[in-house]
Parts: sequence; C-alpha cells; structure tokens
Amino acid sequence: MNDFFSADSHNLQPLADRMRPVDLVDYVGQSHLLDTGKSLWTALRQGSLHSMILWGPPGVGKTTLARLLSVYCDAHFMTLSAVLAGIKDIRNAVREAQEIKTQFRRQSILFVDEVHRFNKVQQDAFLPFVEDGTFVFVGATTENPAFELNNALLSRVRVYLLHRLNDNELTQLLQKALLDCDKGLGKLQLTMTTEHQIMLVRAAEGDARRLLNFLDVASDLVVQREDGKACIDALVLEQVMQASPHRFDKGGDIFYDQISAFHKSVRGSDPDAALYWMARILDGGCDPLYIARRLLAIASEDIGNADPRALQMVVNAWQAYHRLGPAEGNRAIAHAAVYCACAAKSNAVHLAFKAAMSLVSDTPAYDVPAHLRNAPTTLARSLGHGDDYRYAHNEVQGFAAGESYLPSELDRVRFYKPTDRGLEASIGKKLEWLDELNRKSEKQRYQ
Repeated sequence: MNDFFSADSHNLQPLADRMRPVDLVDYVGQSHLLDTGKSLWTALRQGSLHSMILWGPPGVGKTTLARLLSVYCDAHFMTLSAVLAGIKDIRNAVREAQEIKTQFRRQSILFVDEVHRFNKVQQDAFLPFVEDGTFVFVGATTENPAFELNNALLSRVRVYLLHRLNDNELTQLLQKALLDCDKGLGKLQLTMTTEHQIMLVRAAEGDARRLLNFLDVASDLVVQREDGKACIDALVLEQVMQASPHRFDKGGDIFYDQISAFHKSVRGSDPDAALYWMARILDGGCDPLYIARRLLAIASEDIGNADPRALQMVVNAWQAYHRLGPAEGNRAIAHAAVYCACAAKSNAVHLAFKAAMSLVSDTPAYDVPAHLRNAPTTLARSLGHGDDYRYAHNEVQGFAAGESYLPSELDRVRFYKPTDRGLEASIGKKLEWLDELNRKSEKQRYQ
C-alpha cells in the first residue's frame, strides 16, 4: 500500500479519487452539517452514529463522507451499489456485519450508493437489520427520498441534504490538487491564473468530482515550458470544457427545479428570468415542446381570462415549431414565453374550476332541473322536460334575467370570482351587471 499514490498509480487512478480526504478534518463542504454545533457534528461527538440518507447532487461528497464517518467511528465499512447489487448481495452484507459484530465487537457501516434504484422489496430487506443495529445504514441518492424511498425505510433513518460546493470551497480543492505532490499534480508544477481558476470553478457548477476531472484532463493537454513549468491557459480550458453540458437531469430533481423556476418566472411577470431558465433547459437537451406544454398550462392556470390571447399565442407557437423546426421554432416558443410573462395574470378560472370539482366531490349528485333537461321525445315532453325554459336569444339584451341554471340546492352558488386585472376586469363588471339584472327580476317577481 506504500506505493498506492506512486507516479504509476497516478496514471491509472483518476485525480478525483486520489484527492479523496482520509480524515474528516480535511473534508471540504457541508459546513451546515459538520461545523461545530451542527446536527451531524453533534451526533459524531456524542458517539451516536445513526442510519441516514445523504441526499444531494453528484460530486458533493456523499461517498467520501460515508467513508470518513467509518474512519471517525472506527467502524467496519461495507459498500453496495444499488445499480449492480441484488437481494443476495444484501444478505452477504448482513452476514458480514453479523460476523464482525460477533467476532470483533465492532460496528459496521453499510454504504448503499444510488439507493433510490433499489425497488421496494430490496429496500424492505434492510429494515430488520437497521432496526436491530446489525449495521448503520448510510444511503446516498441524488433523487428526492420522499419520492424514491419507501416510508418504512425513511422512518428508520435521518435524511441529510448535502449542498453543492460553493466557489470558495471548489477553489480550495483546485489549489490543493495543483500543489499536492503526493496525491495531486504538484510534481507537474502546473500554473493557472486566478481568472482561469475562476473559469474552471464556475464550469464545475458545484461538483467537486467534475472540477477535478476537468483539471485531470487539462494536465494532460498542457505543454511544458523550458523552465519545467506548464500553464493551464484559456486554450487548454476551451478544449476541456467545450463538450461539457450544463447540469440537466431529465426526470430528476434538477430538471423539475429548472422547470419550476421557469414557471414561477412567467407567473411572476419576469420575461428576462423566463428566457434565462428556458435557455438553461434547452441547453441541457430538453424537448422544446415540453416547455410549450408548460406554457399552455400557465396560460390557463396563471393568466386565464385576464388575457385569453395568451392561450392562442402558445398554441400558435406550438404549431410554428412543428412547421419550422427547432431553430425558428424555439424562437416562437420564446416569443410565447415572453408574452405570457408580460400578460396580465389571474388564477380565477383555475380556482373556480377547483372549487367546482371539490363541491361535486363533496355533495350529492343533484338532479338536472326539469326546465334544463333535453326533450327529444314525446315521453320527455310529457314529463315536463324543457317546460318554462327561457331561450336567452329571445330575451331583452340576450339575457334571461332571473333564470337559474343550477340545481335548486345550489342556487346562486358562485365559483368564478374575476380579478380586476386585464380583460378580466371587464368580465367582472359584466357579471356584476348581470347579477343586478337578476336581482331586479327577482324583486319584480315577488312584488
């Protein structure tokens, strides 16, 4: 093991793996958990290591933290990958932990990477052994545990959210890798300007592994100067990062977070933010028509009758995309996104529809009033279907004042309450005028 970090092994082992800390004090990031007085720090200090889920994006140190916990607690470390392991592997891990506990009276940590990939049966297989303390269960996931893990497992663990590393933390890792002659690239005497370090750190987007992989590739591309030093410059960085897409995990949390940001930007009437998030989503490889579908939902949910043109604008953009293809079609969808962001907003229709569905769910199925029923047959007419129905077009101003179109049990119930924004302000005034006609008609009926 003495030559583990020798020059030859450097050629075989990725820089990100070589630079893993071997002591908790060297761990970078997650200060909200590990600083003095924080939750995980307190548990470790008290010697009360517990089963947990480490939830966070790639490259934030989930695997490294699990390994360091075992070192700190002098626990036997076992690891499974949910991508490759099955029930047999889980049983073998249980057997190994039991033997370690019996023979050496030593605690074991079972680290399960990508734990969200285990199905319910596989997750359930851990439950009795987590419960009786056979091992401390540490699962790592990039997906929301509330959606991907079953409640039985969640009830037996604590969930810790790990954050992306900030620029200062990534810079610290970068500089350490450049200077470390044992595990890092120090023997190569690489140099980087502050400006180029910032470029590399920003390209990593909070992912330590990504940062070190970039640096590893860059170290292979530099040309050594006569003085024995080599500079990682803009040309090298361009080669390293040109084919590196931004984070976008379709179907995962990052995907839904960006879509959520786009939706909320449009709802919040910020066209610039809407365009930014749309560009981020497209840059990550999302189908542009997914954005169009979201805009259709926005046009009904958030704009509604305040500007009915928004719905048609989105439909037109959708059709334009099919006719023009991505380049011009994306611009048409951006056109619709900006229009929707700038349009007057109202969720009155959305709320009215929810209220109607809720009422229907919570009340009896009332009969259709006789005067509103269809009367296509002699029998139907003999039963009074359609009697006393007032045809609105034959009424003054095309409105049958005082007529009721709801079951008598729900007479005059109101779902739709227009706002005073955009066209809906005019709709509201129209409905107030019709209500006044209804009141006058009822007053005249009882005089």
